Amino acid sequence: MALILASEYKLRSRGIGEAISGGVDTQILVEIGVYGLVAVYLYRRFGIRSPRRTASIALVLAWIFALYVAMSVMWTPYPQFAVVRAAQLLVTASVCQVVATRATREDLHRLAHAFIGLVVVSVGIGVAMPLQRTPNTQDRFNWLYVHPVTAGIFLGIALLLAVAFLLPGGPPRRWRKGFYLIAVGVTGAALIATGTRGAAAGCVVGLAVLLLCSRGPRGRAEMLLFAIPVGALAVLAFPDEIIAFATRGESAEQLESLNSRTDLWTLALDAAMKQPLFGNGISSARGLFLEEIGLGGGHNAFVNILVEGGIVGVVAFAGLCFAVMVVQLSLTRVKEVRAEAALLLGLMAFLLVDALTAEMMAASANVASIWLFLIIAWTCVIAGKPVGLEKRHGDDRTQVIARG
Repeated sequence: MALILASEYKLRSRGIGEAISGGVDTQILVEIGVYGLVAVYLYRRFGIRSPRRTASIALVLAWIFALYVAMSVMWTPYPQFAVVRAAQLLVTASVCQVVATRATREDLHRLAHAFIGLVVVSVGIGVAMPLQRTPNTQDRFNWLYVHPVTAGIFLGIALLLAVAFLLPGGPPRRWRKGFYLIAVGVTGAALIATGTRGAAAGCVVGLAVLLLCSRGPRGRAEMLLFAIPVGALAVLAFPDEIIAFATRGESAEQLESLNSRTDLWTLALDAAMKQPLFGNGISSARGLFLEEIGLGGGHNAFVNILVEGGIVGVVAFAGLCFAVMVVQLSLTRVKEVRAEAALLLGLMAFLLVDALTAEMMAASANVASIWLFLIIAWTCVIAGKPVGLEKRHGDDRTQVIARG
């Protein structure tokens, strides 16, 4: 939570060019300081003691990806900015390591609820204190100086979490049912208000995956029988609203170029061809495209990693995502952890669909990247071999929770 807040919650708007140039202000210092404190905490709290659980293939692949991206700082054209991002990525991977090898499922349930609460409160802040927006985001909802695209990622993840805890047979609830319903309504309405089409599409796919996988074969049949007529009714009842959300008032030229993304991806291919194997280095996509087209970043996770990490980076990133989702899919067949595995699979589907129009999942120091590593760690926790029983004392009773 500290990493997410430090990375995304800003009290000022800062141009991409300022970040690339290595300019530092108070908020950047605070962000770097928080990451440094997290690193110190991990060392002081856990040191170099052996983990409680052995590392899984997903965790090994996460480290391979993180270390390779961090190593690319040696050949990036923007070393000052890249060094900071590389260090932040390694801190995130270290948190992932500790969670994957030491956390319990109950720990992760508490974290999920804290994230839902954070997003709901953030929506309230956005409604109560709307700040000045850029010309391109005048009609799109956000809070503080969080970009609507980033806000859409927050909202999509929180919505999926709330739905998972709301479902019968889902992970154990910590709140009354009404609170989850409120969270679903608030996050769903805010997501539509952001006008972030990638996050909205990702949320639809993520919800479908969650509902299809969370209750076994019978649940899938029930879901299909319910979802197909409801979806058809929604399309028939709100055609104008759906079209308005999809087009967002843009011209035919803007829609054809996906808001200049296709032009950017053409430049990305040229940049990747110059350094096809190892790429141009971490954070290079921002600067390379900023001068040419005025857009920073690849606006697609796979394009971004191709430019920055080359073919090696794409293989590492795609292999990581594929391995994690295979493990999650296999865990949906285990009744004891089916609901959580379905949730994690839905979250991965959400991030991957959103990644088609936003590069954050393959970058560092942002909510999508941090949640990718958290999903990996959570998958390792529920996939780990049982190492005994852990006693958790409630107010009036003792709960015995099996790990893995």
